[in-house]
Amino acid sequence: MQGLVIKTTGTAYLVQPDESTLPPVTCQIKGNFRIRGIRSTNPAAVGDRVEVEQLPDGTNWLTDILPRRNYIIRRSTNLSKQVHILAANIDQAVLLVTVAHPATSTTFIDRFLATAEAYRIPAVLMFNKIDLLTSEQQATLQELQQLYQSLGYQTPAISATNLDTSTVLPLFENRITLLSGNSGVGKSTLLNAVLGQEVTRTAVLSTAHDAGMHTTTFSQMYSIAGGWIIDTPGIKGFGSVEMEKEEIGHYFREIFSISQRCRYSNCLHTGEPGCAVIPAIEQGQIAMSRYDSYLSLLGDCTQDKYR
Repeated sequence: MQGLVIKTTGTAYLVQPDESTLPPVTCQIKGNFRIRGIRSTNPAAVGDRVEVEQLPDGTNWLTDILPRRNYIIRRSTNLSKQVHILAANIDQAVLLVTVAHPATSTTFIDRFLATAEAYRIPAVLMFNKIDLLTSEQQATLQELQQLYQSLGYQTPAISATNLDTSTVLPLFENRITLLSGNSGVGKSTLLNAVLGQEVTRTAVLSTAHDAGMHTTTFSQMYSIAGGWIIDTPGIKGFGSVEMEKEEIGHYFREIFSISQRCRYSNCLHTGEPGCAVIPAIEQGQIAMSRYDSYLSLLGDCTQDKYR
């Protein structure tokens, strides 16, 4: 039987059979399957299409993962030499961010966007909690929207607690969407709003640090508007997983475009002779925040550290 992995809990996988009349089945993975050249902490991920063997005793074994169209990963939080696959076979990744309560750093945003670029997954930045912003914070929001719009990214702004769902549902129609973001940015509130029912818990921010607390502990897919939306646990950061240092500039659209004028094809844009990127920064053609994020990812490769 073939089906779609719609939920993972770390030890079990919930698979929706292709035959729509059949209910989802809970599957296990045999130990030898885990070590077949797969260096991730989760060999199968939400969004994977899989083969399932059903035994007479009612046990279901996940026996094979069908070829992936794409996937997106992050560095494992527990095992530094391994990665964690967030989702597979997705059409777009929506990063929910907030200017305040809590503030999402531009470094986190840029690391996410670079990761999406590396795996050729279209990305959308969605700004939440705009109803809580001061006039100064609203100005910051507009600056960030202008920056990322100039790079070709969509930047819708919403209040998930008071949401007109008709304004955001078209974004999810007939697509498999990964919904990601730091803890506390309102992913659960947004998900409950667009699905029209409470499917995930929400939590208040920590008053001590204005930071979010994890309410999602596993990845799960939900049917929406002819497509699927994948909810993931709150993520603290992305590192330069599977990236070579010479490639990182390729995943920053403006840096890659301007780097075509560098004297050397392997220029790292850190002071090499004939570099076109540094003058572009000085002339305001590249935002300093973006260059700082680039250097942060570059540092991951050179120092073998991951965020």
